[in-house]
Amino acid sequence: MYYVNREGIENRLACIPDLAAALQALASEWKGTLLEGLAQERALHLALEIVTDVGSFLIDGFMMRDASSYEDIIDVIAGEGVLPGAQAAVFRELVSLRKPLVQDYDSWPRGTLQPLTQELPDLLGRFAADVRAYLRQELDPWEAR
Repeated sequence: MYYVNREGIENRLACIPDLAAALQALASEWKGTLLEGLAQERALHLALEIVTDVGSFLIDGFMMRDASSYEDIIDVIAGEGVLPGAQAAVFRELVSLRKPLVQDYDSWPRGTLQPLTQELPDLLGRFAADVRAYLRQELDPWEAR
């Protein structure tokens, strides 16, 4: 039997609707102001942390192969069938922004709309649905016993 921290996963997935709404608003009303740039940075950072946190919970809970990097978290959960390959490619691109957002923030182009800002609102919603479907598929039969 697996121990999967469903509460931790759900707590993070519950942040997605607000985050998706913020990203959508930024993408649709972008003027390149400092405030928008800072909001975009934070929204992208939260998005990548949610995806990697949920991925880590899944990897630990289902005893999947240990991930060696943030990108590898995405590869592991995609390889286990949690999310489709096309989505995994976009999430790999997202997690590749971690170093620029967290360490190289002094050179982040705040006045530029990052292309992922437009893609993520829908993709994050699909991510949440895919994770929940995976949990139902893998855990519900066990929990019904």
